[in-house]
Amino acid sequence: MAQWNKKILTVLMEWDYCDPKRGPSMEKECFYKNLAKLVANVEPFWYDAYIDNIPKLQELLVEKARAYNPDLMFFIPYKNQFSAETLDLLKNKWPTCAWFGDDTWRFESYSSKLAPYFTHVCTTDIFSVEKYKKIGVEPILTQWAAQPLAAPSSFAKVSEGRGPAKLLLSEADPAAPLPPGGEYRYAVSFVGAKNSVRSWFVRVLGDSGIPVECFGHGWPNGKVSQNEMNKIFRGSRINLNLSNSATPDLRYLVSSPRNFVSYIIANKTSGQIKARNFEIPLAGGFQLTNYVAGLERYFKIGEEVAVFATPEECAAQIRYYLANEGERITIAMAGNARAGREHTYLSRFEKILSTIWPQKN
Repeated sequence: MAQWNKKILTVLMEWDYCDPKRGPSMEKECFYKNLAKLVANVEPFWYDAYIDNIPKLQELLVEKARAYNPDLMFFIPYKNQFSAETLDLLKNKWPTCAWFGDDTWRFESYSSKLAPYFTHVCTTDIFSVEKYKKIGVEPILTQWAAQPLAAPSSFAKVSEGRGPAKLLLSEADPAAPLPPGGEYRYAVSFVGAKNSVRSWFVRVLGDSGIPVECFGHGWPNGKVSQNEMNKIFRGSRINLNLSNSATPDLRYLVSSPRNFVSYIIANKTSGQIKARNFEIPLAGGFQLTNYVAGLERYFKIGEEVAVFATPEECAAQIRYYLANEGERITIAMAGNARAGREHTYLSRFEKILSTIWPQKN
């Protein structure tokens, strides 16, 4: 039974970047489907077909809102699909909520300009909270998350003592880390779109004797489905999580003139917590990630996740954890359990809606 007897109109992409060839969007699979589990009536407004016809898009959205008369309209702003006039019109008739997931680098240029036109605003960046308050917006602090593969009861159970916890692992459980001696497909893998920073980082690791099997748009292996991605996470001894932001590492900057120029003009000059930080452990994988500010709010570093700052630190940790299976599996189990308890989209939206609607049903 839904926790809230309300009506939500979700304003989302149905397809990844509005392209059916890329498969279903994260907004559809994670946002829409989980909101539908919590609220009695959730109606989608997919705007893909009108992304190149902004006037028609806004006209149809207003018509849909009038016909549906929602208790809340939930947006994930992408570019400039909706004018201030349209958002004001909607806000004056129905409560609206926007999820801003890139405030580490888009607050000044994007979020700050749109936020005042929504009733509620969600941000994944703790450092932007005070910035929102300065423009008269009281944000809801949230974070990206992951979609579980199985019921919460199947996530790894971790006791205070590390040894006995290993007995709970099962090779057949698709949501838990592989047990000691499990059959892995890859030693070190990375899933994410190829870019100059990631290519350079993987090349540096390769030069130091650590090959990385890469998947995603631009790599020879190509993009993989969500299901295959989860299998890669669980079937890799070590899953790298590499930021897609520009790096100030001098070796990267001087490796090519293009890299130097791209860093100078880049908007993304610092990393941010993304869904991948939660997807890897929730799928039963061991995560070795570049450190991003605030990560310790969600995982215990060294106990539930391993972090690095430089290619050398990354290489050293890869060698260490490949040689110390027991410690690696213990960390993977702890991260899996934490993600299952706290870092699912269902948990995120339950907290957001409890802030908007304190009374259930």
